[in-house]
Amino acid sequence: MSQRPIYLDCHATTPMDKRVLEAMLPYFTQHFGNPSSISHIYGWESEAAVKKARETLANAINCRPEEIIFTSGATEANNLSIKGVAEAYYNQGQHIITIQTEHRAVLDPCHYLETLGFEVSFLSVQKDGLIDLDQLEKAIRPETILVSVMAANNEIGVVQPLAEIGKICHDHQVLFHSDAAQAIAKIPLDVQQMNVDLMSLTAHKVYGPKGIGALYVRRRDPRVRLAAQLHGGGQERGLRSGTLYTPQIVGFGKAVELGLEEMESEGKRQSQLRDRLWKQLSQLEGIYLNGHPKKRLPGNLNVSVEKVDGSALLLGLQSVVAVSSGSACSSTVTTPSHVLTALGHQESLAYASLRFGLGRFTTTEQIEQVSQSTISTIQSLRQATVRL
Repeated sequence: MSQRPIYLDCHATTPMDKRVLEAMLPYFTQHFGNPSSISHIYGWESEAAVKKARETLANAINCRPEEIIFTSGATEANNLSIKGVAEAYYNQGQHIITIQTEHRAVLDPCHYLETLGFEVSFLSVQKDGLIDLDQLEKAIRPETILVSVMAANNEIGVVQPLAEIGKICHDHQVLFHSDAAQAIAKIPLDVQQMNVDLMSLTAHKVYGPKGIGALYVRRRDPRVRLAAQLHGGGQERGLRSGTLYTPQIVGFGKAVELGLEEMESEGKRQSQLRDRLWKQLSQLEGIYLNGHPKKRLPGNLNVSVEKVDGSALLLGLQSVVAVSSGSACSSTVTTPSHVLTALGHQESLAYASLRFGLGRFTTTEQIEQVSQSTISTIQSLRQATVRL
């Protein structure tokens, strides 16, 4: 059996940590009760497990447990936030602000709302991927009801200044939503200090199971109103009906718990490995770092390469390393990354990009192998182009 390539696509998803799986297993067969069935021990066991996970998530972002609403993932949480606010605050205004480098799970709901008569301002970002705070403040109008800016970008890893954005929003009495799918348990998050009103989370980016996420909804100062997008049994304060998936929720809680415990040490280790990879790759001419060099996720390295075909580059690397050129959710799209074009890249350079997503299980030896293979592949492709 041939050796599998090194996995460096942790922004697309992460492998589940064995400790997370161990925590989940009993809730499939032994503690299988419905957490809403509170008349017997089977339901009590599941209810207690869900409560514990909810408390873990709440502590992770400094909110109250009852402000955590479980969803199927960050995509649903984003849709519930954006569409839910739009419907609940329709009479107060129909203007929403976001940025061009958001994930499609934010951009597409915003485009959908445009078909219903809402106006959406898609703000540009600076060349380093960071939002221009002055531009944001100038874009706010009396009819603005929501600003949505992600915590950390899924392609270039740039970490936005949430506290500063939150202050601007609250000064203007506008709700602030942040997609923190890539940030939870990787960088510090504090919804109180950052003035965040709604925050979307997911488990599978932090070594937890796929298919489970959460939405933080502020209940005080201000109390955020949302229109439910799923109706049924009234679970999750009526905001997200459906039987709670206890094993997934337990796994989510365990994944975040482990992530918080190891955040400082893992952040330092991954940053060192990332910088080591960039130091070696940057010896090549015509290779560029995308995004702010410091204000980025510890495990993120996104580069663009001149004088190579992007598809040929990925093809040449696929036996050695599993890496992507952009968002996994847009991997079948033939257009260049909307994030990189928003940074001002020409299409040819945006096509020829690599997103390295380092993670908990990435080793120094793997980074050495990947750097050597990437350099040799780029050189070979350039030589082949010259010969043609």
